[in-house]
Amino acid sequence: MSISIDYSGQHVLVTGGAQGIGEAIVTRFAQAGARVTLADINEDQARAVAEKLTAAGHQVQAHAVDLSDAAATRAMIEGSDPIDVLVHNAGYFPLTPFEELTRERVERTFAVNVQSLFWMTQALLPYFKQKGSGVILCTSSVTGNRVAYPGLTHYAASKAAVNGFIRNTALEMGGSNIRINGVEPGMIRTPAMDNLGDDEHSQSLERGIPLGRLGAPEDIANAMLFLGSDLARYITGQTIIVDGGALLPESVTALG
Repeated sequence: MSISIDYSGQHVLVTGGAQGIGEAIVTRFAQAGARVTLADINEDQARAVAEKLTAAGHQVQAHAVDLSDAAATRAMIEGSDPIDVLVHNAGYFPLTPFEELTRERVERTFAVNVQSLFWMTQALLPYFKQKGSGVILCTSSVTGNRVAYPGLTHYAASKAAVNGFIRNTALEMGGSNIRINGVEPGMIRTPAMDNLGDDEHSQSLERGIPLGRLGAPEDIANAMLFLGSDLARYITGQTIIVDGGALLPESVTALG
């Protein structure tokens, strides 16, 4: 018996959907029949992705928003058509040594990565409770929750906060049949990886991954597709690590 995941009739909002992991998430949900709103700070890029997918026969619209602006973030949710699944994928993580971090950079990191998740979830609650169900998915990270990376203290702290949000809100909202889960990506080959080094650095990272490659954005999108579906209807307050097994060895030298 084959099992397909069908999101026909559902409205999915994806933040940070204009490139990389976000674009893959938008694409997979659209391919599964969802009507998708792609929210991103880069309006031109978001519109281009939406137009490409619309031309392919999918239902995708773009919405420009700066998630560091709490009022604009709430307004996006409150002014939207009813949302069935929220995927908070947007992230801000400029590589910065700890001693060079500024208050502005730390505050923007938390505003985009964490605080916007609070305000979007609060704005969604009345509709979710009225409907009797709802799904919130978060792109977290192994960084901050399982491992550390030089120059990403601000990002690591924000992603640890995201995992705390997932677990605590899942506990509080389970009685309303609202599920909240996340995915912790390992090293994924996206444009954002340019922040972390050159091709030689990428090859070095691949040698430490049991599956022998960096992840693809679709690897994360597929996990999101599962977590948002009825196949995961008894899963809440959890995160799935999608890293090709990178965290399994005690050290990268264990793989030779």
